[in-house]
Amino acid sequence: MTTVATVESVWRYPVKSMAGEELAEGFVGFSGVYGDRCFAFRDSAARRGFPYLNANVQQRMLLYRPRFRHPLRAAAPPNLAEATAIAPGVTPANAEPGDMDLDVETPLGEVVPVDDPRLSEMLREGLRGEHRLTLVRSDRALTDCRPVSLIGLQTIRQIEEEVGSRLDRRRFRANLYLDLAAGGFGEDRLVGRKLRVGSQAVLAVLERDPRCKMISLDPDTGDHNPEVLRKVAQAHEAYAGVYCAVLVEGMVATGDPVEVVD
Repeated sequence: MTTVATVESVWRYPVKSMAGEELAEGFVGFSGVYGDRCFAFRDSAARRGFPYLNANVQQRMLLYRPRFRHPLRAAAPPNLAEATAIAPGVTPANAEPGDMDLDVETPLGEVVPVDDPRLSEMLREGLRGEHRLTLVRSDRALTDCRPVSLIGLQTIRQIEEEVGSRLDRRRFRANLYLDLAAGGFGEDRLVGRKLRVGSQAVLAVLERDPRCKMISLDPDTGDHNPEVLRKVAQAHEAYAGVYCAVLVEGMVATGDPVEVVD
């Protein structure tokens, strides 16, 4: 096996389009990173194929910070040790009721439960037209396309050079940020390959990640700089990073090696 990268950081985004949280380690399952995008707000004004409110429409969503009330219980499946001890490795159970209870810190510093109707009212502020919001809770990560996304730090640095300014990596909202042995966009050459991340997890790299307005939004202010997406579109056909499917579940941690296994 050839080592092609190390894991620089692991991230999940408990509420779709809200701020993410960095993890020292996380469980990567068939349906995605445990606790990733397990809540979303369905929007009556959204198109049927993508029915959720997101920061492309409500940029201030990025300024809301979700927090699990029970961080230890929200870190991994409740029976992970017992399930993985059964050969050849049983799929762990979903969260127990209450494990994933969530509060959200608003841009003004108020902390409210994710199911508080006031939160929906705040998210509607400034939007034109009628937006009826319904909270959705799922044990499957409500990702846009595939369960896991990754991008190399070298790719972000190359985009910085092309744009001519520093870019916070959080703009790219990846689950795994990698320190790649190859240069910028080196992850593109991994499409069609299988990667072992850490001691157990195996990912199939399926395709390049097509980008949208999200990478043009500052994660701390929500300010829009259209030049970011414009440069990525001009130089890279609007792709940056890759999407993956999970073939073997397992824990993934900062500093883990990433190896090509086929």
